[in-house]
Amino acid sequence: MSKPGKYPVRIPRKTLNRCFFMLLVLILTLQFQEVLGVQRFPRPEFESGYVQPETLQPSARSGVLAIVDVLILIISLAVVSWLVIKRRSRLLVFWFSLFSLVYFGFYRQGCICSIGAIQNVTLGIFDSTYIVPITVIAFFILPLVFTLFFGRTFCAGVCPFGAMQDLVSFKPQKLGARMNAILGLIPYIYLGLAVLYAATRSDFIICRYDPFVGIFRFDASFGMFLFAGALLISGIFIARPYCRFICPYGVLLNWVSRFSWKHLTITPSNCIQCRLCEDSCPYDAIDMPVTVKNPETKSATTRKFILICLLVPFFTLLGGFTTSRIHETLAKVNRKVALTNMLLETSNNKDQPESIDVTTFKSSGKPISQVYSEASLVLKQFYTGSWILGCFLGLVIGITLAYRMVMIYRTDYIPNKGTCFSCTRCVDYCPVERNNEGLTK
Repeated sequence: MSKPGKYPVRIPRKTLNRCFFMLLVLILTLQFQEVLGVQRFPRPEFESGYVQPETLQPSARSGVLAIVDVLILIISLAVVSWLVIKRRSRLLVFWFSLFSLVYFGFYRQGCICSIGAIQNVTLGIFDSTYIVPITVIAFFILPLVFTLFFGRTFCAGVCPFGAMQDLVSFKPQKLGARMNAILGLIPYIYLGLAVLYAATRSDFIICRYDPFVGIFRFDASFGMFLFAGALLISGIFIARPYCRFICPYGVLLNWVSRFSWKHLTITPSNCIQCRLCEDSCPYDAIDMPVTVKNPETKSATTRKFILICLLVPFFTLLGGFTTSRIHETLAKVNRKVALTNMLLETSNNKDQPESIDVTTFKSSGKPISQVYSEASLVLKQFYTGSWILGCFLGLVIGITLAYRMVMIYRTDYIPNKGTCFSCTRCVDYCPVERNNEGLTK
């Protein structure tokens, strides 16, 4: 039996052209509806000739429309989960991902975003005065709940970021286990920093450096446009680079998916070891069979176990100590710390012109001692947070190294429940699947 190509499901080019044309028309229609919408309350007129600036962010949704967004999210998660677990159809998942790209991406302009909701939830936990909107909580929790039951079906066909990257994934290449393990540490760093900055009320770095929301809103800065373009260009050869090596929400989905109740399987029946699915996954998320139960001696296994027990705590403490040494550098993002540094530079160098922040502060009449006191408190928070962040990253590195030292016995080709995006590409490679379809027909 000959080995199929990279993508056994081939969509005719005419169909793709019609699809992209319809997608473009729908996007432009939605945008013109917002532009031509009648303003309910007229803008105030100023005698001084003041012109009210146009807002760059989308307006807040009303209560009813916010509920509609949540309902559409629930329906989308349910439909994609059904397509993945029951229908096992790559083609239908692909078409539904286009709907998600249009609605959650271009129409809703990437907001509310499950990825950015990490920061809102974190701030709500550490700041009792901040009230997290119920829709933000829903967009944060619902994908995790469905992942716990059905795997990462949110990534498969609901997330607009993943859908946009799937459109350009023409010639994906494998990176290898070592490169995937190294680059796979970046999302943990990103998640840790996002939580640290949100907990200290410093910044929402996920929203600030989001590569695709600016494209959805047609207002991306030149730098973010280049960043998004680089991701999409690299996505031609490296499937879903943002989802695999940047997305912080993917870390949470990875953890939860490992305990999923039902998960996508390559074959609907027993694996016949045909090896046709071996190169089917562009995300390197298929675990190969390991048929040797115990290839090592008992003494070698004992030494490896002791090494792992020493390795994980060592990297945990080393990470915490290393990151705590740079807590002042990390704290410079905070506005209070940044203002304190500006005041110190201005006082030490009288010839240096004052920044607008320093001028504004001096005109407020606020005592400098209070600013120094607030900045000192923030630095203490960053010191504690840096220790936690470093221990977390060190623990991840230690567990990653320990996992690579352990050989897990398995007899079949199975998707890795943590890294698998449930895209169902591998399903089309299985001859058992095709035989079952033929019998059904």
